[in-house]
Amino acid sequence: MKEHLLERLRSLDAASRIGQLKKESDAPVLAEWGSSGVRFASTGRLETVYYNALGKLLDCIVPTGGPMPILHEGGIYLGCWMESTGTINAELLSRFIPSVSESTYRAFAMHQREDGLMPYKITAGGPVFRQIQMVTPLARCVWNHAALHGQDGDFLPMMYAAMSGHDQWLAEHRDTRGTGAVEAFCTFDTGHDLSPRFWHVPDTPHLGNPAKVYPDSPILPFVAPDLTANVYCQRTYLGKIAEVLGGSGAEWREKAERSLQSLFAQCFDEEDYFFYDRDRQGRFVRVQSDVLLRVMACEVGDRSFFDTMLERYLLNTRKFFAKYPFTSMAMDDPRFDPFSSYNSWGGPTNFLSLIRAPHAFEYHGRQVELTWVMYPILAAIANMERFGQCLSPWTGEEGFTESYSPAILCVLDYVERLCGIMPTPEGELWFSGLVPYDFDHGEEIANHTAYSRTVDGITFELVNLPEESEILKDGKSMVRFPAGVRIITDRKGVLKGVLGLSARTVEGTLSYRGMELPFTVKGNELLAFDDGVMRKKHDIGLIFPTY
Repeated sequence: MKEHLLERLRSLDAASRIGQLKKESDAPVLAEWGSSGVRFASTGRLETVYYNALGKLLDCIVPTGGPMPILHEGGIYLGCWMESTGTINAELLSRFIPSVSESTYRAFAMHQREDGLMPYKITAGGPVFRQIQMVTPLARCVWNHAALHGQDGDFLPMMYAAMSGHDQWLAEHRDTRGTGAVEAFCTFDTGHDLSPRFWHVPDTPHLGNPAKVYPDSPILPFVAPDLTANVYCQRTYLGKIAEVLGGSGAEWREKAERSLQSLFAQCFDEEDYFFYDRDRQGRFVRVQSDVLLRVMACEVGDRSFFDTMLERYLLNTRKFFAKYPFTSMAMDDPRFDPFSSYNSWGGPTNFLSLIRAPHAFEYHGRQVELTWVMYPILAAIANMERFGQCLSPWTGEEGFTESYSPAILCVLDYVERLCGIMPTPEGELWFSGLVPYDFDHGEEIANHTAYSRTVDGITFELVNLPEESEILKDGKSMVRFPAGVRIITDRKGVLKGVLGLSARTVEGTLSYRGMELPFTVKGNELLAFDDGVMRKKHDIGLIFPTY
C-alpha cells in the first residue's frame, strides 16, 4: 500500500485533477500552487473532495481594484472582507499561494482612508467603509506571512503604517464611553448576522457612518469582547513588527496591556467565567456565543485559563461541542437555532469558526484536543460538494451558499494539520502521523494518506497508514515512526522532537539516520531530540470532553 500511495502521489497533477482553467489569471496561481509541491493522495473519498476544493478555490481568486489577483470570500459574497478573507483566510492561503495572500493584505492598506480607517471590504466597485467588521487580528496574519516567506522589501513597513493608522482611528471613534475597550455599534461590526447577541440592534451603524451609533438605541453601544481582544492581539503583534523594523515595541506592549485590562474589567463575568458584551446601561448581554472562541484565538489568557474554557464551554456537549463542533451559540440557550440553510450565527457550525479555532488550541499546546474537532469535521467534509458557509451541528450536512473560501480553506488546512506536512512561522515542519477516522456510519474517508510539500528546494513526502508512518526526503526514507504522533523538524528535515498526537499513549521505535530510538509519549507530551537521545520537554496532559 505504501508504494502504491507514493506512486499515486507523485503522479498527481493539480491542473489535470481540477479540469480546464476558467480564466487566464488561474494559470500563474496554479503554477504557484505547483511550486509549493503540495499534493495529497488517499484511499476513500477525501482525495476527490480535496481537489474539488482546489478547483473552487481558483474561482475565489480574481483581480479586484488592481492588477494582482486577491482572495474573495466566495459564494454570494462578492468581494474581500477584513473580518475573514483579508485575515484568517489569507493566513491559511499563505502556506499554499503566498503571492495572493500578500496582494490581499496589501489591498486593505492601499485603500485606507486618510483618517486611518481601513475598509471592511473591497469589491469590484471599490473599498467600502460602512462598518469595521473585525475578528482575526490582521497584524498576526501579516506577522506570520512575513515569518514564513521573508521580511525583506516594503511589505512589513507598508502594513505596519496602515495598521497603526487603523488602531488610532479605533481609539478615537470606538471608545465613546472611555473604557479603553472597543465598542460595537451594530451587528455587522463583528459579522454576527442573525445572532441573538444583536437582537434589537441595527445591522449597520447610524446613517451608514462607522463613527456614529444609533442615538435612540436603549442598549448601544456595546463594549465588545471580541473587538477588544482583536485590538489587544493586534497591538501585541504591532510591537513585534515595530522591533523587526528597527523601532521599539514598548509603546505597543503598553497599549496591549491596557486593552487586556479593559477586556477583563468590562467584559469578563467571573461567575459565568465567560466574556459578554456590556450594554449602554452597564449590564452584561448574557448571550453565550462563539465570542469566546474568538477571544481565545486572540491569545487572551494563559494555558490554565484556556483549559477552564475547554472544560466549561468549548469541549462541553451542552455548550459548543456538538457532534460537528463548534456551534455559533451555546446549545443550552433557548435562543439556539441549529438550522444551517441561511446565513446565521445563531446556532449552526460556521466554517469561519472552524478555521479560526486551531490557533487558540495550538497556542496553548492543546494539539490532541484539536484533533477531536478535526475528526468529525473531516468526516463531514468528505461528503461536501458545494463547500457552503456552515454545517448542521447535528448531521454535518453542508448548508447555506457555495464555493465559500473559508470552507475550501478548511479542507486544505485540516488535511495538512491532521495528516500532512505543515510549515510554521517559527521555522519548523510538522509531519502529522494520523489519518481521518470513519466516524459516520463506518464509511471510509481516507484510511491511508500520502502528502508532499517542497520546502527550500527539498521535497518531503509523508505516508500515513493506520499503524505506521514514514517521511521521505527527496525520495529517500528519512524517518519511520508509529502512527499517533507528530514528528517535528527544522526546514531541512533535521529532527527536533516528537509530540503525542493521540489520546492514547504511543509506544514504539523511531528510525532516523540509522538510529533506532525507542520512545513512549502521551497525548500532548513533547519529547525533544538532542544528542541522539529523546528527553521529555513538557507534559501538559489532556482536557477531556464534558457533558
